[in-house]
Amino acid sequence: MKIHLGTEPIKGIKNAIVTSGTFDGVHIGHRKILKRLREVANQTNGETVMITYWPHPRMVLNPLDNSLKLLSTFPEKANLLEKYGVDHLVKIPFTQEFSQMSAEEYIRVVLHDRIQTSHIITGYDHRFGKNRQGGLEDLVNYATKYHYEVEEIPRQDIDEIGVSSTKIRTALEAGDVKLANQYLNRPYSVTGMVVKGKQLGRTLGYPTANISVKENYKLIPADGIYAVKVCNKYKKRDGMLNIGHRPTVGGEHKTIEVHIFDFDDDIYNSEISLEFIDHVREEVRFDSIDKLKQQLKKDEKSVRAILSYSK
Repeated sequence: MKIHLGTEPIKGIKNAIVTSGTFDGVHIGHRKILKRLREVANQTNGETVMITYWPHPRMVLNPLDNSLKLLSTFPEKANLLEKYGVDHLVKIPFTQEFSQMSAEEYIRVVLHDRIQTSHIITGYDHRFGKNRQGGLEDLVNYATKYHYEVEEIPRQDIDEIGVSSTKIRTALEAGDVKLANQYLNRPYSVTGMVVKGKQLGRTLGYPTANISVKENYKLIPADGIYAVKVCNKYKKRDGMLNIGHRPTVGGEHKTIEVHIFDFDDDIYNSEISLEFIDHVREEVRFDSIDKLKQQLKKDEKSVRAILSYSK
């Protein structure tokens, strides 16, 4: 997959079959559109093109609102789009100026001048242009003028799936990673660097890797204990993850800590990804360190059973 940056016309895309949107999470609803994109490209000897915007429009239009958390960073989204058959990813810088484009200006500048779109496939609710005023009607009205065909994925085809990025975010914020994974058709994942912590886990018999997530907009699931798969570029291992403030040991700030089973290598300053498999329990404060240790042993047993079943 080729990633195109900037605003200059893109040369050499053969018979561009295009869709556009934020596609946060690239969930099963998005993939219905991507599947159709690939089908049309194969039928017309064309190449698939995905137009996406970065940063997310809400971050630009409402810069003081930090409430939006995203399911995927741009690299994560790019990897998923490549996996699902996108040949060209066009990354459009979303700015205040860009947000003021009229519907026709967007069609002319982006779809026609920059990409030379021959066929556009859109979801029933896709909006674009200033104040989101553009939609399917505009795409149809300007199709002859700008020499492309339009295809809409029918509402019933999307609605019957019953999935949206908002529903997935809501599930994760409640700790329901199994439901989120069902919507995504894959485990939700978080990637970060292993950094030095206070090493309190070693005193409890459960040494942990502390994970620092660089992107502050990345959605972190609800506090609690999770069964996870711990991945680096070489291997995938089983692990027990805690997200929270560690109230029993006087934690002062939120941490993401994973105990990797049957593993004692030095992985400081390396990047790892956590795949969430299931939520085990909420984080609670125990009356003593001994009671916390007893609970951690129960948690380990539960997590190992979950991960053994999921293999």
